[in-house]
Parts: sequence; structure tokens; C-alpha cells
Amino acid sequence: MPRILLADDDLTQLHLQQQVLEAAGHQVDVAPTPSLTLRHVMRSAPDLVIMDLRFPDGSALPDAREGLLLIRRIRELGCHAPVIVLSGWPDDLHGQPEEGMVSHVMVKPVKMRVLLAAIGELVG
Repeated sequence: MPRILLADDDLTQLHLQQQVLEAAGHQVDVAPTPSLTLRHVMRSAPDLVIMDLRFPDGSALPDAREGLLLIRRIRELGCHAPVIVLSGWPDDLHGQPEEGMVSHVMVKPVKMRVLLAAIGELVG
């Protein structure tokens, strides 16, 4: 069973996605911050990362640079798992070097059946 790491600062979305993915038979770890996401990756690399792009910056404002940095750090740690970015602002990633480090960019809100199909495509 694939192990999925969900990273999103919206706790409601995080837990809703966790419930749906677990009901679909996946093992799911959750991380509401980039630092917790990296701890999960360092402890045991997941089979798939699903993450938001905008996380609060030092001023507590949503900032896509936090997500871009998270993508780079995941790769720098040697994690080669596919990454799906779920974002309401996909243009924040478009044209950035990190765009080439992810498998899919999906615009929020994402229908769960569409997300499950993408997961199946990436990790079976």
C-alpha cells in the first residue's frame, strides 16, 4: 500500500483529504507545516507527496515561496517520490525551476476522484 504524505496548512482540508485517501486504502501521514513535512521525509521517504504551494511565511502571510522552497528541500534530501501540487494559484509555480520537480499541478478545488486517479497513475 503506497504511503502518502499530505502537506497543507489548512487543517480542515488536510484532515478531509486524509480521510478520503485512507478510505481508498492508502497509508497517510499529514504535515501542516513545511518543517514537519521535511521531518517526515527525513524519517522515511514517502511513496508520494501531495502538497499545497502557499504556506505562511515569517509574517504569517500565505507565500508561494515557502512551497517552492519545500519542493527544493524535498529533492535536496534525496526524495525521488512523485509530488502533486494542489494550489489555487498554479501560476505561482509556472515557469519556476521547481515546476520541473513535480509530477502534477492541480488547481484547487480538486475533485477527489480526479486526485485519486492521479495517485493511481503515479503509484498504482
